[in-house]
Amino acid sequence: MASSSCAMVLTSKLHAFSAEEATTLTTRISTFSSSFPSSIIPVTPLTLSNAMETTRSCITKMWRQVHNSTNWEQMVHPSLDPLLRQEIIRYGDLVIACYKTFDLDPSSKRHLNCKYGKKTMMEEVGLGNLGYDVTKYIYATPDVNISTSCESRWIGYVAVSSDDEVQRFGRRDFVITFRGTVTYNEWLVNFMSSLTPARLNPNHPRPEVKVEAGFLSLYTSSEKVGKFGLQSCREQLLAEISRLLNKYKGEEVSITVAGHSMGSSLALLLAYDIAELELNKDVPIKVFSFAGPRVGNLAFKERLEELGVKVLRIVNVNDPITKFPGFFLNENFRFLHDSSSCYAHVGTELALDFFNMENPSCVHDLESHIRFLRSPKVEIDNVTSRYEDDDHDDNMLFHDRAKQVLLSAQNLAQFGVGLDQCLSLFQIILLVGVICMYVYLVDHN
Repeated sequence: MASSSCAMVLTSKLHAFSAEEATTLTTRISTFSSSFPSSIIPVTPLTLSNAMETTRSCITKMWRQVHNSTNWEQMVHPSLDPLLRQEIIRYGDLVIACYKTFDLDPSSKRHLNCKYGKKTMMEEVGLGNLGYDVTKYIYATPDVNISTSCESRWIGYVAVSSDDEVQRFGRRDFVITFRGTVTYNEWLVNFMSSLTPARLNPNHPRPEVKVEAGFLSLYTSSEKVGKFGLQSCREQLLAEISRLLNKYKGEEVSITVAGHSMGSSLALLLAYDIAELELNKDVPIKVFSFAGPRVGNLAFKERLEELGVKVLRIVNVNDPITKFPGFFLNENFRFLHDSSSCYAHVGTELALDFFNMENPSCVHDLESHIRFLRSPKVEIDNVTSRYEDDDHDDNMLFHDRAKQVLLSAQNLAQFGVGLDQCLSLFQIILLVGVICMYVYLVDHN
């Protein structure tokens, strides 16, 4: 009786799911109903909140499958599993919070930092109901060897699920999120596309495992001129994760790393770093990569798989950023080149397909990805950039940054970013060409 009522709740009121997905989830709940005590799934009136509680109860029993104790491939193809879809949306919202709270006002005392304190940040962005408490803010230093300041900038945060959420989800979840490229120096980091050995474990350097030099620099560089003298992004994160693992020793925990664009590169480097140093031991590590570029070579991909790091890449097939670096030298053409010099994507790919001629930047925008996932059966005709709803002037952010990238590409030598730091001159020319197309489309709409 309890399982039947809960199936009705879910099918009738869980509007985030399509009819087909609701049927799939209803069947799944019925299958597992024999193991659900009545305290987990009570018979209550048909309300949306009860439906969401049912979903959480289902995740409690199935989180290892959802978070890939077996294989995400089976949950993505031929159709996206409704529970996994909800998890992707949830972590996507947590990454979007990085953009919503990043202060871009030059006159603000918090310029290029988070607008809010750790205790209030989740509430300020409307995510207080997710049940996560922010424990640390993370800063990164783009070391690009130019005359402009290379001070650390706020790039993300670490959060831990609350005691109430632990009861609902069945484990303590550590979440680390990273925003994408915003500042000028970060754009230059994206052009430092040569492969370099990661060497994150001094006891086992593994020189064959190589990653993009710019991303590695952003991850490992410390602040040299700032007033706070911050440690590197890596040192901040490893210290905080070690602290949390020690604090919640004995509990069942998971580590989830999520990022968008350049932030997904930092997410992969962090996940690899934790696993390579064996900080996690038996704690599962998963990465939700939104619109992320390639990060390392084939040896990097194989080592991540060997370490058991699970990666789900959510990409838009129309997004050119996900084709870089390694547009020419990648996993598809390694038979023509030395595989150690070829970039390779990692993990399981979830391919989305949306585009808007009136706003071409939507193809890379994170909110557009999440909006599409929330309504996968609906064509996206009115997609807006993440800044457009807040301020018309901010809508030109992509336009301005694109012009800055063009300027930097034309003056690489002036800024000390020589061709020896780039995998391919053709790769840079092609990327600049794509950005030119974006600027043209934005200018003419």
